Amino acid sequence: MIDAVTDTTPWLVVGLGNPGPRYAGNRHNVGAIVVDELAERAGVSLRTHKARAVAAQLRIGTGPGGVPGPPAVIAVPSSYMNESGGPVKALLSFFSVPVERLVVVHDELDIDAGVVRLKRGGGEGGHNGLRSITSSLGTKDYHRVRVGIGRPPGRMEAADYVLRDFSPTERKELPFLVGDAADAVEQLVTVGLLDAQQRVHAPR
Repeated sequence: MIDAVTDTTPWLVVGLGNPGPRYAGNRHNVGAIVVDELAERAGVSLRTHKARAVAAQLRIGTGPGGVPGPPAVIAVPSSYMNESGGPVKALLSFFSVPVERLVVVHDELDIDAGVVRLKRGGGEGGHNGLRSITSSLGTKDYHRVRVGIGRPPGRMEAADYVLRDFSPTERKELPFLVGDAADAVEQLVTVGLLDAQQRVHAPR
């Protein structure tokens, strides 16, 4: 378990998405929406950063005994999804965050809608944002909070599906999904991956 009281090594939590109002409600932007939720919980505002991102520093989550969680930076790249790697690498360098403390929050086609899963490393599953980050960092060994959006219906192309807004039915459930994903981030950084997986992946 991570000691949230004495551990001063920061985390970097990056939510992936595309910039601008045109994309704000897309399924592909759910990672950015989760970071907005984390900012709201902490009462902080994301501000423009020279790393081509908006970012904020905070203590994330709550450790044992109700103490504040470890220090973290939450951020959303200002670049398009397929160029996420540059801003992520720059943020890691600027805030002196080791890559093993990087958490990337992203939409996941291969997980049922409404389900959240945690992992470290592995492939990108065709996700352009993850592919860009892996290419820029030279490693796949970072944490992912995978926010399930399910597969596209019928013969719809995956690219069309992720770049469409959540349906009216999905929007009703979105606050719960975003809340679960934000909870998963907090669990990951306060208790570590294995304990967080046991909690987040447990049947409900």
